[in-house]
Amino acid sequence: MTDVASEPELSAGPDLRAGLEAILLVVDEPVAEVTLAQVLERPVHEVGRVLRELSAEYTEAGRGFDLREVAGGWRFYTRAECASLVERFVRDGQQTRLTQAALETLAVVAYRQPVSRARVAAIRGVNSDGVMRTLVTRGLVEEAGTEPESQAVLYRTSSYFLERMGLRELDELPELAPFLPDDMESLEEQKQ
Repeated sequence: MTDVASEPELSAGPDLRAGLEAILLVVDEPVAEVTLAQVLERPVHEVGRVLRELSAEYTEAGRGFDLREVAGGWRFYTRAECASLVERFVRDGQQTRLTQAALETLAVVAYRQPVSRARVAAIRGVNSDGVMRTLVTRGLVEEAGTEPESQAVLYRTSSYFLERMGLRELDELPELAPFLPDDMESLEEQKQ
């Protein structure tokens, strides 16, 4: 017969360190120690101690990221000495192509600018918020003020868009008419 007290306790999940790392990897704003403690069902003082230990370990190991306590919570950040590499990757290093939705949205912005997200969605017939965020993140689209009546944010293409398209100015965009169906007027009437 085995002694129950001497058997190792079975873990119900990842240890505290792994749990903290997993959560902090997906957050986009600092998370308070008390929130982390509640989610991980551990005492706040223990969570705080482990967070400080992890932060010190990352610094000592010279990792490319840092765990910082800011604005009342904890979050991963890129180390300052790696910022130029990250910026180069985000701006130039991404060789992925734009999705069909992103190309459509970019075309609407390019030909209708300045334009609001709502107008882009109306033209495309689908919500374009996520696609617009992607285009802004990639530097192809930028904010261009607000619409006076609705206060909606307006968007336009950026100088980076012109550079990537090989254009000096927007006037060099090709005319749309040759690419539209011949019966465009009847299509517009059917929609109304």
